Formats: sequence, C-alpha cells, structure tokens
Amino acid sequence: MNIQESMGVNPQVLALALARMSESVGNSFLIVVLPLFIASEFITGATFGLTEVFITGVILSIFGFVNSPLQPFTGRLSDRTGRRKIFVLFGLVLIATASFAYSLASTYWHLVGLRVLQGIAGAFIIPTTVALVNDLATDENRGGNMGTYNTFRLIGFGVGPVAAGAVVAGGPYSIPFGVTTLSITGFDAAFYFAASTATLAFVLVLATIRDPDIEPQEPEGSALESFRVFDRTGSQLLDPVFALGVVSFFMAIGIAVFATLGDIVNTELNQGAEMFGLQFAAFVLAQILLQAPIGRATDYYGRKVFIIVGTILLVPTTLVQGFIPDVTVFAWADSWVMFVARFLQGVAGAMVFAPALALAGDLAPEGESGTTLSVLTMAFGFGVAAGPLLSGALVAWGFAVPFAFAAALAAIGVVIVLTQIDEVNAPRRAVPMLGKVT
Repeated sequence: MNIQESMGVNPQVLALALARMSESVGNSFLIVVLPLFIASEFITGATFGLTEVFITGVILSIFGFVNSPLQPFTGRLSDRTGRRKIFVLFGLVLIATASFAYSLASTYWHLVGLRVLQGIAGAFIIPTTVALVNDLATDENRGGNMGTYNTFRLIGFGVGPVAAGAVVAGGPYSIPFGVTTLSITGFDAAFYFAASTATLAFVLVLATIRDPDIEPQEPEGSALESFRVFDRTGSQLLDPVFALGVVSFFMAIGIAVFATLGDIVNTELNQGAEMFGLQFAAFVLAQILLQAPIGRATDYYGRKVFIIVGTILLVPTTLVQGFIPDVTVFAWADSWVMFVARFLQGVAGAMVFAPALALAGDLAPEGESGTTLSVLTMAFGFGVAAGPLLSGALVAWGFAVPFAFAAALAAIGVVIVLTQIDEVNAPRRAVPMLGKVT
C-alpha cells in the first residue's frame, strides 16, 4: 500500500462505496413508490380488517425487521469462510430480482413476500460491505474510509426518493421495440430502474472488488454467544461493541421518529408535503457533507471525543423538534426552524455513526470484522424499523412525546459513551483546546 492510500481512501473502498450508492438509489426508490403502489388500483386482495395505512407501514418496516436479526449470522459466516465478496454479490442478485418482481405483484401478500426477500438480501449486503471496508482500511485511515463509504451510500439514499415520484408521475412510457411500441406504467418503470441500479452495483463489485487476504476464522461459540452484552474483562459493565450498538440503536430511533409523522408535522407547521420532504432530507444532507471529514478527523483526534459530542448534540436537536410549533415567534418560520433542527440532528448523527463503526473496527479481532460490525449495523437497522412504530404509538399522547422519548434515549446514550467506551488507539494529535497528546 502506498503512502497516499495509507493516509486516504482505499481505491477498493471507493469502488464499493459507488456500488452501494447505485444500489441505494434503487432501493430507496421503494420508500416513495411502494406507498403509491399500494394505494393504486394495481394492488388488490384481502386486508384482513387492517387499514391501508397500517399495511403500508408494515410492508415498509419488514425490510428492517427481517435483515437486522440475520446480520450477525451472515457476518459471522463471512468470517468463517474468509470471503465477503460472494455474500455481497448474492445479496445484490436478490435485490435486483425482488425489485423487478414488484412489476408482477398484484396483492398485498406479494408485496410482503418481496419485502422479506429484500430483507434477506440486506442481511447479506450490509454487514459484509462494512466488514470489507474495515478489512481494506488500516488503523490510521479507518475513520476516513468508513466516512467516505457512508457518504456515498447516503447520497444514493437521498437521491432515490427525490427522483422516484417524478418517474412514477411521468408514466406511462412508450418505448419503441422493433416494429411495435411497448407501453409501461410509471410504477413498472420505477421497479425496472431499481432493478437496473442493483445490477449496476453487481457489475461494479464483480469487476473491481477482490476479497482481502484474510484467514478464515472460527469465532468463539455460536452466533448468539458471540453477541456479548457484558464486558468479560471486568473493566466496565457492558462490552464496548455492544455499548456502541446500543448508542447506534438510540440514534437511529431519534432519526426515524420523524418519518411516520408527515401528515401531523404538516398540519402542526401549516406546510405542504414538499417542505416535509426538505426537512426529511436535511438530516441526510448533513450526513453527506460531514461523514467523510469527520471520519478522517477521528483518524487523528480519536473516535470517542466525536461520539461524545455527537450523542450530546442529539439530545437538544431531537427534543426541540417536538416543541417547534409552540415556541417559535413567527409562524412562517416554523418550517425552516424544523429544517435547521433536522440538519443539526444530522450533524450529530455524522459525529456518532462513522466514528462508532471505526471504533468497532479498531476493537474487532483480526478476521472477525463481519461478526463484530454486524452488532452496530443490526442495531441501526432495528432502530430505523422501530422508530416509526414508536412514534405512531406515542404521538397519541401529544406531538412532542415521540421526540421527548427519543431525546431521553439519546441522553442515556451519552451516559453509556462516557462510562462504557474507551479509545483503543492513541490519537495522533490533540483535540484543539484540550492539550497535547503525549
């Protein structure tokens, strides 16, 4: 590895990040397209007494609830075989197949089955790509590589929903095919596009990624036994990787409580759906701008200080969102105050997740990145899936209640970081105003 690589981003990590960006564009399409598809005349069948809104929430949440508990098993299996690439490729095949198959779906059960298939695909892709980044990075540049990987992934996640509505609304499309013309609906076009982005990601991984030279490992115990809650060294109560997972779970809940409350937020702030979309995207925008530079900064100044500041900042930026309709002076400014709060919450998230992944990578035994890092990716996935369900239940007690609950979890996260997590590698530079590193 040359000097530039050792201080910067590994070229294979950049290629992997571009592949995840491509796959994320298509996968995030479904966040917008599926609710519209469910509400259309194309989907029929028994609802078993459930409302269409509830069914939509269940279908969207299935992805997280299926892939999250499977991640420790697929991560562990990749450690045992010493191979990551084949798991990523298999997951991308499943994603592409399911995305295309939506164009053939006609009942609610079809959609449930395809979301389960995509959840299984996510379990193969998510922990193994993060483990690949960790394997390809070094102690000196792990933060920068993790930050760059997450940045590109989030660009794809942010672009997808913006384009999805336009693709659906632009249909039907007429496509010349020999002597005839094919007509496809806007929904079919969106599903074909999602399948094509997963296919492009497959080609990128196949052509540019090679498995790092690591020995296959046999982690101690079963997959569940390797999930350690308590610190076996006795120096702290919680295992540090588990502690990082808990903090990631709390952070993800704080992010996700906003997603379910679109109609309520629009009513409280007297705004349209377009403004809600901007507010939702503000978090992603902050992540895109800051993940890479913050990740690189942790390589010099250490991981823990950023995680501490990030978890502290999560508390007020989450809590204030619940009180914006009541405390702002000018009603016309409420929507933009919410935008700023969401952006600052994104700043906090950027200071937590990439540094936490890097610190977990520092803690991972050689050849066990898949098992170790799957704890954090699983926790984040559960948080993203649980957040909307929690907010849907808690908002009945008041608009501010979901945000106050999430802020309280973030405050617990601050205590966990301060008391249960230690730096692994000595920082190469002092944090400004905190003195020199000796």
